Amino acid sequence: MISEYFFPENQPRKNPWSRIQLFLAFFFTLFTILALGMDSVFFTEHYFDARQITNVAAIFYFSMLFFASDNHLRRLMVVMVLLSYFGELIFCKLLGMYAYRTAAIPLYVPFGHAIVYASGFIFAQTKWALQQERTLKYFFAIFFTLLFLSVWILGNDWFSLLFGGLFFVLLKRKRWQNLYYFIALCVIFIELVGTFFQCWTWVPKTFGVIPAINPPMGAVFFYAGGDVLLAKIVSHWEFKKNQITRY
Repeated sequence: MISEYFFPENQPRKNPWSRIQLFLAFFFTLFTILALGMDSVFFTEHYFDARQITNVAAIFYFSMLFFASDNHLRRLMVVMVLLSYFGELIFCKLLGMYAYRTAAIPLYVPFGHAIVYASGFIFAQTKWALQQERTLKYFFAIFFTLLFLSVWILGNDWFSLLFGGLFFVLLKRKRWQNLYYFIALCVIFIELVGTFFQCWTWVPKTFGVIPAINPPMGAVFFYAGGDVLLAKIVSHWEFKKNQITRY
C-alpha cells in the first residue's frame, strides 16, 4: 500500500487516518486544477461565475484534511488560515504585489494556503522523504538555485533573484529543513495553476521598481517566512497548553 511505503513502519501510527491524509495530500494537485479552473476567467466568461462553488470546495477539502490530521497539524492549519488572511491584506491590498480577478479577496484563498501548507507538511513526513533527507537537501538546493537563476536570465525576473536569495538565507537559519522545500514546491504549483487560469495576476514591477514574471518564483520566500511565523505561533500555543495541563 502507498501509505505503508511512505510512512515509517518502525514508528507507531498515532493517526489512524494516515492513509486518507496521504491520499488527500497527493490529490491536492488535481483538486487545485479543478477548483481554480472553476474560478478562471475562461469559465466565468463562457459559463457562469463559479467562485462560490470553489469557496465551498476549498472549505470542504480543508475540513477533510483537518479531520484526517493529528492535533499538531490541525493547529498549524487553523493558524495558517488566519495568517493567510492578514497576509493577503498586506501583500495584495496594501502593497499591491498581485491582484485577483475581482476586487475582493476570494474566500477560498486562506483555506487554500492551509491546504498547500498541510500537503507540503505531509509529504515532508513520509517515510521516503525521511530516508532520502540528505539527498533531497542537495537536490532541492540545486533545483531552486537553477530555477531562480533561469527565470532571472530568461525572464528578467529580478524579483525571483532577490527574494530567491532571501529564501536560501531563511533556509540556512532553519538548517535547510526539507519541509520548506516541499511547501515551496506546492506553492509553485498552485501559483502556476492560478496565474494560468487568471484567478490572480502578479504585477510586472513589484513596488513599481522590481521586474517580475507572472508568477515570480521568488514568491516562495514570503510563504516560507509565513511558515516560520506559523511554527512559532503554534509552538507557543502548544507550550501554553502544556503548562495549563500540568497545573
